[in-house]
Amino acid sequence: MKIETAGNYISKWGEGPVWYNDKLLYVDINGCAVIIYDPNDQSEKVLPLSQRVGTVVMRNNGHLLIAGDHGFFYLDSETGVTTAIADPEPELPDNRFNDGKCSPDGRFFAGTISLTKKPGTAKLYRLDPDGSLHTAYSPVTNSNGIVWSVTGDHCYYMDTPSKEIKRFEYQPQTGELSNMAVAFNTQQYAASPDGMTIDSEGHLWIAFCHGGCVTQFDPNSGKELQQISIPCRETTACAFGGPDLSELYITTGIPGDDPELLAGRLFVVKGLGVRGVQASKFCG
Repeated sequence: MKIETAGNYISKWGEGPVWYNDKLLYVDINGCAVIIYDPNDQSEKVLPLSQRVGTVVMRNNGHLLIAGDHGFFYLDSETGVTTAIADPEPELPDNRFNDGKCSPDGRFFAGTISLTKKPGTAKLYRLDPDGSLHTAYSPVTNSNGIVWSVTGDHCYYMDTPSKEIKRFEYQPQTGELSNMAVAFNTQQYAASPDGMTIDSEGHLWIAFCHGGCVTQFDPNSGKELQQISIPCRETTACAFGGPDLSELYITTGIPGDDPELLAGRLFVVKGLGVRGVQASKFCG
């Protein structure tokens, strides 16, 4: 196993990596930007935005979809121009959108976070390809990692303060989450579970913010299978990428005090011996 930095961009708070078309997309929340990293030539295209952005996904037409301070927006990947779709929480100025991903059938799930940590004031939303917006799950406080099982019939999701990994049955015909159960919890860890991805064997990989690590879990038992230490305690999210989805990309942020030398850098882990699952696009 080899851990390296990737690219040169330094995020104030990197998040939400996702692999598409041989490139890694991710966001710099506090830096108000979307970054497109091409490992083939080490190039980085930075799309500056006028708001904090919590998550980015690809659309079928080759452009992007984001969620941030002011709701959902289409983002032109060439010009950086945004087009507003919907803002479900204009009356909650202390909330913003956080993590999100697309379901295998092409719906976009993204949730909000209460920046004042007010319990139960945030929600997980679902944006359907027809442009309609729905509440997928509530109440939550810090909507975070979300991923679908390899077969697509279950969804794993976390509201960070609970330290629980929730499992839902997923209905692709309607996009509904149902029969919520707690798959396992991470109460034994002092750090906070943050972004999450899944490998081809169905194991979850969770980045632990304030913990400087990414940990692989068996979602059926909650057993820790392995842990990767990162030289940045604000380890925020992870995604598999590379030619055969065998490389694990990890985003980080810069802590408010005593930042490490490599804080805010993008990392890549090679030689893990596992592969990820291809990310899904938004079908709208």
